[in-house]
Amino acid sequence: MKKIAAIFKNKEVINRIVFTIMILLVFRIGAAITVPGVTLGENISNAMSGTSALSLMNLLGGGGLQNFSIFALGVSPYITAQIIVQLLSMDVLPALSELRKQGEAGRKKIELSTRYLALMLGAVQAYGIIKMFESQPGTVTLNDTSFWSYTYIILIMMAGSMLVMWLGDQITSKGIGNGISMIIFAGIVADLPNQIMGAFNKWITLNQGKEATYMIQGVFQFATYIVCFLLIIAFITFLEMAKRKIPVQSAGRSGNNPKMSQASYLPIKINSAGVIPVIFASSIMMVPSIIASFISADAANASWLGIFNYSTMFEMPGINGSTWSMPWGLLIYITLIIVFAFFYSQMQINPSQLAENFQKNGSYIPGVRPGNETERYIKKVVNRITCIGALALAFISALPVVLTLTIFQGDSTLAFGGSGLIIVVGVCIELKKQVEGLIAGKAYDKDLAERG
Repeated sequence: MKKIAAIFKNKEVINRIVFTIMILLVFRIGAAITVPGVTLGENISNAMSGTSALSLMNLLGGGGLQNFSIFALGVSPYITAQIIVQLLSMDVLPALSELRKQGEAGRKKIELSTRYLALMLGAVQAYGIIKMFESQPGTVTLNDTSFWSYTYIILIMMAGSMLVMWLGDQITSKGIGNGISMIIFAGIVADLPNQIMGAFNKWITLNQGKEATYMIQGVFQFATYIVCFLLIIAFITFLEMAKRKIPVQSAGRSGNNPKMSQASYLPIKINSAGVIPVIFASSIMMVPSIIASFISADAANASWLGIFNYSTMFEMPGINGSTWSMPWGLLIYITLIIVFAFFYSQMQINPSQLAENFQKNGSYIPGVRPGNETERYIKKVVNRITCIGALALAFISALPVVLTLTIFQGDSTLAFGGSGLIIVVGVCIELKKQVEGLIAGKAYDKDLAERG
């Protein structure tokens, strides 16, 4: 209660919260406005269910795709552009690698390049989405299929994506939390009540009046569904809060004492990459379907695309006409999460720079020599911690899919529980920390003013 009271007493925090809510309200209004010249079909809701490429786009688009809205692309092109630019800046493209070393000025240039690339990818992705919907009857119908109609719709979707990016920037600078994450967060949270009610209706309401066995089974399935949600939330919260503290001592002078060792810690989060690996992995999983949609309608519906559907068992040809199944989509998804977790944690934590800063500040890790040995030690600890975090992220993301393939017998109602809740819980924890930081900063300024 004290924290809540402190929030209401802090005018800056209240202003930031209200500003963020207003921006998210604008986003939700835009997400409900269908692109002019497009008619929605009855099957569009079915296309958004499960773990198809369209449903992944809807997740990353903050829920704007389910209405084929002006914000249908959401921040997906920007996320894809970020992946490409960050990969190229890892000593692949010398120009980008050099910009990374130029500090704030280089960061701004990289950000500008990312936005230009996002604009181009938005055009490609918009066309791919249109073709994917056209390959699925009863989802979306264009009132006019001429070249200029396609151009008009693509331009509107591109403009909507750029506006969503601008809204995200406004949240980051003037509101609460990271703007891009908040946009995705808003779409997931808005859909959660419908998802829970859909599960309730499917497993309990529809079983009313049937035999007691069906009712008991439905109650068990729904209870398992809710328990899994709660367990995932608890586990993600533990994962986000867990840290490995490396003891650090710094030599400082205090009064007449020649040298007084001041002990502190270097905290390294188990999941230093946050929700980024899940978002990046989801973006990569939908790329094959987008590319296939450019080729033809038949290619967009090709059976081999099932390899990238992580909630289904892909049928493989066997011996003597037999078949066997493998969850290739799930395995690819888990692998991508682990790879991106290592990749992004290495970007967040630079052992070489930390070792250099220790030497400049006169700090050291007890039992470890300064310089290269400190760098190797930090790198070893980071890799071990990241391995635990990456496996935990992969487990959380895979758990709902495994339940879908086993307990729920192919019912994909729970399929987005893992990915969606990782993003929701991660964003909530970031919001909590930012609000506490703003309150603490205000209290510190007030204390200084009173002393002055």
